[in-house]
Amino acid sequence: MSLDELAHFLNSSSAPEGCMDLSELDGFLAGLVAGPENVPRDEWLAEVWDNEEPDYADEAEQEEVEQAIFDRYAGIEAALDATTLEYAAILWQDEAGTTVAEDWAAGFMQAMSLRAQAWQPALADEDASMLLIPIASLAGMTLPEAERGGQALTDDALEGLLQDAEQILPVCVLGLRRFWQDRAAGAGVVHH
Repeated sequence: MSLDELAHFLNSSSAPEGCMDLSELDGFLAGLVAGPENVPRDEWLAEVWDNEEPDYADEAEQEEVEQAIFDRYAGIEAALDATTLEYAAILWQDEAGTTVAEDWAAGFMQAMSLRAQAWQPALADEDASMLLIPIASLAGMTLPEAERGGQALTDDALEGLLQDAEQILPVCVLGLRRFWQDRAAGAGVVHH
């Protein structure tokens, strides 16, 4: 099953109403891959469907859809660990040709929320937290302005971020994945 077919299924009436769309799913998977812990498949898969069961035609369809999701997960992992960064975030474009990155960012934040405690060291780290600002700011665009609170970015910065989201987001994801890999490798070792 191709990503296009997966996108179609996620938007179809077979999928639960609150389920993720492909861009959100991509951000969610990127957040899982770039995160501090391996989250069990059963746990995160339930999140994709908003904790409801899709209305699959048959077991074969269920296998295809789930396999397409797992393949994307593995693909993101491989693309981040490639010698050159090969990961490309799946972002929408609206009718005016503007890149829509909010869905992707909201998905990433949802993955973080599954392990909020484990993510704390990244928020406390100067470099890693800088990598999270663009993602959190984009995700914040999905919130009403009153709830956004002290926004780290001005409207101009957000505008620029949206234009460059395709370049910026993969770099952020890669940086975060490396942050956790370095921590795991150097557990207890202080680097200066």
